[in-house]
Amino acid sequence: MELNEKTSLYSLLKEYPFLLDFLVGLSPDFEKLKNPLLRKTVARLATLKQVSEEGKIPLPELIAGIEREIREKSGQPGSETGSAAAGQPFDRARAEALKQIIKRLHRGEPVEELKRQFADLIKDVGADEIARLEQQVIDEGIPEEEVKKLCDLHVKIFEEALEEQKSPEAPPGHPVHTLMAENRALEKLLAEIKLLLERIPRETAEAEVESNLEELRQLLSGLAEIEKHYLKKENQLFPLLEARGVTGPTKVMWAIHDDIRKELKGLRRQLEQKIQTAEQASRLAVRTGQVLQMIQDMVYKEEKILFPLSLEVLQEEDWARVKRGEEEIGYAWVQPGTGWKPAVETVGDLSGGGGYAGYGRPAGAGESTPEPTAAAAGASGPQPRRVQTLLDLRTGRLSAEQVDLMLTHLPVDISFVDENDTVIYYSDTPDRIFPRSPGVIGRKVQNCHPPKSVHIVNRILDAFRKGERDVAEFWIEMHGRFIHIRYFAVRDDDGRYRGCLEVSQEVTAIRALKGEKRLLDWE
Repeated sequence: MELNEKTSLYSLLKEYPFLLDFLVGLSPDFEKLKNPLLRKTVARLATLKQVSEEGKIPLPELIAGIEREIREKSGQPGSETGSAAAGQPFDRARAEALKQIIKRLHRGEPVEELKRQFADLIKDVGADEIARLEQQVIDEGIPEEEVKKLCDLHVKIFEEALEEQKSPEAPPGHPVHTLMAENRALEKLLAEIKLLLERIPRETAEAEVESNLEELRQLLSGLAEIEKHYLKKENQLFPLLEARGVTGPTKVMWAIHDDIRKELKGLRRQLEQKIQTAEQASRLAVRTGQVLQMIQDMVYKEEKILFPLSLEVLQEEDWARVKRGEEEIGYAWVQPGTGWKPAVETVGDLSGGGGYAGYGRPAGAGESTPEPTAAAAGASGPQPRRVQTLLDLRTGRLSAEQVDLMLTHLPVDISFVDENDTVIYYSDTPDRIFPRSPGVIGRKVQNCHPPKSVHIVNRILDAFRKGERDVAEFWIEMHGRFIHIRYFAVRDDDGRYRGCLEVSQEVTAIRALKGEKRLLDWE
């Protein structure tokens, strides 16, 4: 096997199992490789370059050490010229069989039979290889919306093995602990709704039916808090996992989030209509039960797959960033504990190719901080203002602080994506229409949208980049508000495309304006 920066860690350990102990002895960061689940998932995606960066060991030194260990333990040369590079080639026959299963799922064939065939197909591969196979069939033209239907089959097939795993543990205040506390509160709410659903089909009197439906409306209103839970995953966990090379679970989970959102919206609309008979109420109860099961299944996938994987893959500085971002999004039904504080601070934002440049340092170490202001230091009397560098703009000069204040006081939400489709800014206004958090900075904009809408994003950006269009706009009604969303191509003086500006505005009150208002009526 040729050893280079692209060599697969999984392939290497499969060929030379004794290298596991060798790597663990090189760095404490490699202790996690002792976890069989991690070796079957993340290790399949990791290259020696990533191993080098993770363990802070120069790549040439790492490869030389591996070569020596192979020679000493097996008597084989550590590197073979001309052999295949990292990673195993995809099994074309297996991928073709997977595509056929997806198509049969789409046609509505019995799940149990397909489950048996699927189990036979993947009996000798790990969950990560399934994700790679899925990505291949996506690349070959099968829509992600179809591929995600396999997600439940994955869980059912691995259910027995997953049940043997211990639940993830984290101290109070850690993001995983908070997410799991939200799940416990969610399960209590789901149980309440299920008890109510059991009563609805039995009631026949119109007054009793309406009373139950009003209670269901209130409970579903409380269930709407689940949006914060999902947003924290999408805007905090998913970007950091993607930066660490874990992409499969994020895309599938986001697609399922959107399915749940769509179904909850449909239930709320159905409840707004007049339900006149017990039969109509019974059908509503059945539909609601199906949505509750989707939500409960997502809780299972989080706690058996997503959270354990995240705890293994993400580092302390990652969790510090998640903590910072979750405070901006908010919490669903619970408040976080106070027992955990990150050992590092987040510095700067995700940026650059690897996504980790410029952040993560031990708390209290490294950079010096500016002297406190007079107010903070408790001083009295007039104090000189700190000199700020002014930015030369086309029609004036402003400090960075003034620019930031202006952007956050505009009655619109702004986001900016650069010419490489990377999110580099959003205005942190007090009442954003669409929530944002720091985890979005440095992320490809395509990964910030649900899979079913990525093709629209790409179409807009491609048209902007080619100079075919300058503006795209949409308007939607959301929770009784009318939202106007516009995208503008940003070009420099030479006409070069420099990025895309998104502007969202709540215009309900503006649409309702009539006549004129010429006087100030503050009194």
